[in-house]
Amino acid sequence: MLRRTKILATLGPATDDPKVLDKLIEAGLDVVRVNFSHGIADEHKKRVEMVRDRARAHGRQIGVLVDLQGPKIRIEKFKNNKIELAEGDIFTLDAECPTDDGDQNRVGLAYKTLPNDVKRGDTLLLDDGRIVFWVENVEGPRIECKVVVGGALSDRKGINLQGGGLSAPALTEKDKADIITAAELKADYMAVSFPRTANDVHDARKLLTKAGGHAAIVSKIERAEALLVLEEIIEASDAVMVARGDLGVEIGDAELPAVQKHIIRTARDMNRVVITATQMMESMIENPIPTRAEVFDCANAVMDGTDAVMLSAETATGKYPDKAIAAMDRICREAEKQRIVKESDHRISSKFERIDEGIAMAAMYTANHLDVKAIAALTESGATPLWMSRISSDRPIYALSSHVETRRKVTLYRGVYPISFKSDTSNHAKVNRDAIDELVRRGAVREGDLVIITKGDFMGVGGGANAMKVVRVGELADVD
Repeated sequence: MLRRTKILATLGPATDDPKVLDKLIEAGLDVVRVNFSHGIADEHKKRVEMVRDRARAHGRQIGVLVDLQGPKIRIEKFKNNKIELAEGDIFTLDAECPTDDGDQNRVGLAYKTLPNDVKRGDTLLLDDGRIVFWVENVEGPRIECKVVVGGALSDRKGINLQGGGLSAPALTEKDKADIITAAELKADYMAVSFPRTANDVHDARKLLTKAGGHAAIVSKIERAEALLVLEEIIEASDAVMVARGDLGVEIGDAELPAVQKHIIRTARDMNRVVITATQMMESMIENPIPTRAEVFDCANAVMDGTDAVMLSAETATGKYPDKAIAAMDRICREAEKQRIVKESDHRISSKFERIDEGIAMAAMYTANHLDVKAIAALTESGATPLWMSRISSDRPIYALSSHVETRRKVTLYRGVYPISFKSDTSNHAKVNRDAIDELVRRGAVREGDLVIITKGDFMGVGGGANAMKVVRVGELADVD
């Protein structure tokens, strides 16, 4: 059984050995994430080149997602690297404190305008919520806090404002430079961190286009205020990521499950790709098997309809990167056997504005109600397979395209599998036969199987799918 949910894994020191990367590909890797929060451009380029080299060696298409760092709202450094705070302590966040001069009483701020964003009574969460401060007073550049939850606090830990509301722009100067790198890498996806409005997404797209890039834009939903304009952000994006780390800190962990389901459902309803991320297999950084809670977490995301599940430190720095992917693979496969994952009433009563969307919906309705073994979507841009992948089904969708960029992009679409295909004829009957022959050659279908073919009248025109044909392998007539 083909796995429909895609696995997105972060590159890092643990994956720099080509032999390790081979194991990841063999375990089921679909897309890699290049985290621009760490490393330099040359390191990223080498990793992407190695991924594409090893993918070719395996006869696979592996997509590349680059993840912009975004505004990092952090404290600065301590003289002795860390301190220990106790409940009730008074501690000051001081924008004028020198970078490495923090002590038991105060520490500097990398985000100098934080004092302008907070007021007495606010709650600040540091180090992903492990340390909690209550703001007692703000005076000029200094924020005087009372420790509500103490513990060890070390250099450069992040700060979140409970409930959201920090004014830091989504795109920093570093991000703008990294967007140029993303274009040079020919990235398939580019993730924008901490967008607050659709305008942040539009700005990132404009900068990427200006740099010559063609990556699809992924909006990481990790600010509380982003939830207030969720549909606008999704509409401006090609995909969204449920980034549960910072989002969970800002809205509270108890709200996360319902919010995750809402984001997945909304993204799919709006025909956008959705990724579920953060701590999915966190224990596998150190252990060779996941916890039962992690198994449930991954399976629930699959049953909710996520396109992809993501690994972060589990593969970037973990001890068992290939085992983490293998665990995700088997969990996804089992979850996909459930009836809820195979049935769909998506847009069953909707009208369609585009012909290719109507063709995609008709193809999936037919596939789900007829004993169809596969769908062959001949595609230029990948639009038709994307429409198809929004419908819950257990029928495989093969995106047949001559464009490597399209084949890499569909690696993130649920239930879609890229195939390199180029027909040297404009004869539609010949194209149909060539497409079926390719599926037979790959073992996807065999004599007697029903297959749906979708394509456009004019080869080479993106978004032009206007025809659907149901054929039986071995009985394909010499007609269009």
